[in-house]
Amino acid sequence: MQVVSLALLMLVFAKWAEPYLTQYPDTEQDKYEPRDYQRSTEYNRDSSRTECRRCCDPAEEPPQYASPHPHYQVVPQINITILKGEKGDTGERGPYGKLGKSGQTGPRGPHGTKGTKGSIGAPGEPCKSYYAAFSVGRKKALHSNDYYQTMIFDTEFVNLYGHFNMFTGKFFCYVSGIYFFNLNIHTWNQKETYLHVMKNEQEMAILYAQPSDRSIMQSQSLMLALERDDQVWVRLFKGERENAIFSDDFDTYITFNGHLIKGNSEG
Repeated sequence: MQVVSLALLMLVFAKWAEPYLTQYPDTEQDKYEPRDYQRSTEYNRDSSRTECRRCCDPAEEPPQYASPHPHYQVVPQINITILKGEKGDTGERGPYGKLGKSGQTGPRGPHGTKGTKGSIGAPGEPCKSYYAAFSVGRKKALHSNDYYQTMIFDTEFVNLYGHFNMFTGKFFCYVSGIYFFNLNIHTWNQKETYLHVMKNEQEMAILYAQPSDRSIMQSQSLMLALERDDQVWVRLFKGERENAIFSDDFDTYITFNGHLIKGNSEG
């Protein structure tokens, strides 16, 4: 009876101490063996250590296994939102970063809609047009003497704005620009004809005819660039030789004409 009690006591003690037994893996066991074989080996080895048999019962007791359920460790969870503080003030604005590289030019966009008509602007200055023209004639003959003579005209055909002075026989330029001038005379037979078209005191063109048995009409034309206050006139050469211009006091054989082509202010 004491033997049975002792055996029961040992069985209870072995079951109580089973969770505290340290299991060491067999280092000599091949780690590549099938898991079922490893489990059977570990079972036989563990059962040899923990197996307890009753002397009165030859039958084998079923092996005792450890708890199949793993033990989990309880970790406390902390609500982070409870520890979050109040929102702070906005900080100062940081410095500007470095300027980046220029990107590629994008495609041209579509045409926009047509805008509304704008308001009428202020009126501009009136267009200024400048004119200058004259046409004069002489009915009296003229003979040379010992000095130069300015040809004076006695007939006025056109004298726009009075720019040609009939008393001095000179055209005064009031509008600077390009001008056209023309001189027509009638020669005297057996006499020489020798005149100059003058700009201020400078000889610009000559009208000349040699002595001949008959008289003829002779002409000279030119264009001049004039500035304000320039003067254009006709001069008869002095009498080194017999020099004359024909006229009969009835008809106009001598004419002098001029007009403005383009003023400098017109651009």
